[in-house]
Amino acid sequence: MKIAVAGGFGVGKTTFVGAVSEVQPLRMEETITQASAGVDDLRQTPGKTHTTVGIDFGRLHVSDDLVLYVFGTPGQIRFRAMWEDLVEGSLVVLVLVDTRNLEASHDALGLLDELGVPYAVAINRFDDAPTYPDDEIRQALALEDHVLLTTCDARDRISGVHTLISVFAHLTSHHAHWSPTP
Repeated sequence: MKIAVAGGFGVGKTTFVGAVSEVQPLRMEETITQASAGVDDLRQTPGKTHTTVGIDFGRLHVSDDLVLYVFGTPGQIRFRAMWEDLVEGSLVVLVLVDTRNLEASHDALGLLDELGVPYAVAINRFDDAPTYPDDEIRQALALEDHVLLTTCDARDRISGVHTLISVFAHLTSHHAHWSPTP
């Protein structure tokens, strides 16, 4: 099964894919250069030196019958065509969110709504990020009631796997006819 991980610039997509993958993840990153000055917002991530310019890819065997192929998207809207390609055929898209910059999530969420792709939202807990009640985050992101809102630490494998389990549990409970068996 294919799962895409989307979200704004610097939200932790590459980190999440790397944390949950059981194999060395494929990363298509480049060094951030002066060419991105004024284009990529580094205020929340001043130490960020690389950015995804293609895809991140990892794999996770859930059971003998279920393998997840996890694709991370670039965070910048200029890669919209690539986002569209990467989410095509995805069982679900996990949108990572940073409460320090909720607006950075709107491009990905808007595209998924436009394409009609099912998604869940996970707040990536950064150490210095403010916390808000779920209803305030739902309102700020204009999430419908059926959209799963959860939290994770993208750096932590167990947290990432638990997030994926929550996404699958949500899918199966809200779509009784759905089964992960290919």
